[in-house]
Amino acid sequence: MDSLRKKTSPQLIRNSPERLVFSEAKKPQKDVLFISHQESQALDKKYEKRFSKGERIRKISLFVFAFLIIVLVSYLGYFSWKTITIANKMRNLQNSRPSTLAQDMRAIISPIVPTVSTPLKGEDIGRINILLLGAAGKHNPGGNLTDTIMVMSIDTKNKKVALLSLPRDLYVNIPNTQMFTKINSLYQIGLSQNIGIGPIKETVEKITGIAINYYLAVDFDGFKKIIDDIGGVNVISERDLYDTSYPGPNYSYETFSLSKGFHTLDGKVALQYVRERHSDPEGDFGRAKRQQQVIQAVKSKLFSMGTFFNAGRLNDILNTLGDNIKTDISLEEIGSFINLSKNVDTQNINNVVADAWKPDSLLKVSHVAVGDVMAFILLPRVGNYSEVKDLAQNIFNQAELKKREQSITDEKASIVIINRSSDNQLANKVRKLLTDNLNLKNVRIGQEINKDALFNKTTVSDNSSGSKIFTTDELIKKLPAVLSTQDNSETTSKADLVVTLGEDLVSAYKFETDSIEDYNKAQDSQSNFDFTSQ
Repeated sequence: MDSLRKKTSPQLIRNSPERLVFSEAKKPQKDVLFISHQESQALDKKYEKRFSKGERIRKISLFVFAFLIIVLVSYLGYFSWKTITIANKMRNLQNSRPSTLAQDMRAIISPIVPTVSTPLKGEDIGRINILLLGAAGKHNPGGNLTDTIMVMSIDTKNKKVALLSLPRDLYVNIPNTQMFTKINSLYQIGLSQNIGIGPIKETVEKITGIAINYYLAVDFDGFKKIIDDIGGVNVISERDLYDTSYPGPNYSYETFSLSKGFHTLDGKVALQYVRERHSDPEGDFGRAKRQQQVIQAVKSKLFSMGTFFNAGRLNDILNTLGDNIKTDISLEEIGSFINLSKNVDTQNINNVVADAWKPDSLLKVSHVAVGDVMAFILLPRVGNYSEVKDLAQNIFNQAELKKREQSITDEKASIVIINRSSDNQLANKVRKLLTDNLNLKNVRIGQEINKDALFNKTTVSDNSSGSKIFTTDELIKKLPAVLSTQDNSETTSKADLVVTLGEDLVSAYKFETDSIEDYNKAQDSQSNFDFTSQ
């Protein structure tokens, strides 16, 4: 009987529900533990459908991501190749030995990866100087005569930028010759002699006293095209401009007008804006200011994100650069310049124009005979470029120049001029310079005892026992002169400083000073021709 009781019917096991014992904490909720076969199949299909949909979304996302990566790599790859080609074209390197892949890759990633950067010339001394030239171009009247001559300086320590404009009519010596010409002819002379930028670079360095590290030259066609490529530039005109004699095609004239105020200029109008000078009371010097204004506007537009991510626009810009711009900046250095531009303050550029229309201007107007034509030229108001050098070298700290001027004023030095040169008018010329331009108040011309004894060198004698040191230094630098220790008993009365003029100043002061009105009239009536003279 017991054995029969212990046996359990197989049929009973199959038909009886399994009896489970749960603790109170693990007790299943109602309708959760027991699921029918139909419900289980429905849940399986539901989760399978969800998983399939998620898988499809994941696959689509991966495909889209991969596609974007391919597009980005292709975009960067194309423009990397394009940039390398254009950079070589701008530097006239089409036929030179190609750079290595490693060099090209370093150049391309340098603007993106901050740690990859090529040192720039001048960076070790904290200042980079770039010569900017603007010319008509071989397809336009004027060819490679440079209407625009600027030096852009970058203070790499204090992250500042300055622009110094030199007028095209500066009368300068052609390097390694005894001939003279206007400075705007030197670029064309260099190209015609296959020495490129050499003559104008050497001359600008001599005028400014600073080393030129790089150059960049652009022609009119490139100027117009690049502004159209970036969608125009925004400028604010300081005055109404109206000129009925603006140079047109084939040596014709056309009317240019622009009202005072804000404008967005396309390439053609922007070129007219930076070339116009007839209706500007400041003439060439007002034009230089407008050129600096447009350069700032182009920079802001060129480095905007809208330009970089517009493939068509970026491609057009690169083509324009290659066809119309020449430079000695390498591709790797372009990347370093881009990195530098992110840190320097390009919104507050210090703009300076070397002009000749104000009492404190550093240049003067004169003229020289070229055949039967009297060509108006610009010269340093003193006998050398010492004042322009001071300005160029202190362009980031012009307060230092003002401080020195005040020190000279405070010394109140008395000055006597003795003429021991062959030019009878030299003493009057120097006295006018010292009183009218250098603002020295107590200057007179002294009597000469021995008029036949000519001096070769101009000297300054200090009778003040060194108490007029700033004025003495000013005379030595700007006349120029050398310091003398001889006693000057030739003067009728003692003075703090005695300037004895020698033969060395005769050629430096031989040019008469004309008015700025004569200069502007001459510019309006004559074409911008190239000339040289002995």
